[in-house]
Amino acid sequence: MDPHPVTGEPFSSPVPPGAGWPGDPASAETPVARTAARVRTLASSAEDLDSLQARISVCRACPRLVTWRESVARSGRRASFADQPYWGRPGPAFGDPDAPILIVGLAPAANGTNRTGRMFTGDASGDFLYAALHRTGYANQPTSVASGDGLVLSGIRIVATVRCAPPANKPTAQEKAACLPWLRRDLELTPGLHTILTLGGIGWAGALAAASAIGWRVPSPLPKFGHGVQASLERPDGSSVRVVGCYHVSPHNTFTKRLTPEMLDEVLLSLRER
Repeated sequence: MDPHPVTGEPFSSPVPPGAGWPGDPASAETPVARTAARVRTLASSAEDLDSLQARISVCRACPRLVTWRESVARSGRRASFADQPYWGRPGPAFGDPDAPILIVGLAPAANGTNRTGRMFTGDASGDFLYAALHRTGYANQPTSVASGDGLVLSGIRIVATVRCAPPANKPTAQEKAACLPWLRRDLELTPGLHTILTLGGIGWAGALAAASAIGWRVPSPLPKFGHGVQASLERPDGSSVRVVGCYHVSPHNTFTKRLTPEMLDEVLLSLRER
């Protein structure tokens, strides 16, 4: 067991549900999905976002992802974090539960969310994203050290199309399909949502697929992803939801200046528009 970097409380890696990790939405009694069929059942029966996130955080439906995330947590830690416990579980959503804006990314990082238990924190991509969220008024602080460090988001919430860290950051088509019901149910449980920001093409495709699967009207042919590209979706009740594309905050994109801080700030600021 290793001490949590903020609280100092000892945890094993991966962290058992209900062990007291800051922000853990699950308990020892949270039902566990061990197959894709069970994901569909548990997602569709979640009555609210809290129960949905709890179920997501203990999912074991994809054997390859479970093996990878837990092996990193136990023996594959980055040297700079070797003395810290690793979450080693799927990443639940993070942010304002009543937010009208949802960020949909690709997947957690092996030494980022897989370590911190908080979506898109703990690595270079997260540093770039959360600094921008702070500059644009969505986050109360520009950095994220670890869960429990006081970071709060207002008016925005963050999820991923795949909730477990995948090897080489590349989930398979089967893994993406198995995880999609969690996002579908998330959209159903957020009637106040008016804008979705997707980080990268996989987030774009996942958001459109999830919306289509729950009966939202999606443009045909499907609009292609691009930075700043927008698409308008329509719920069955006639209300609209805007989808906005943004280049992923990956080190490759940020180091090469394909995505600059100014570009990300501009997109984030535009999300408040209706």
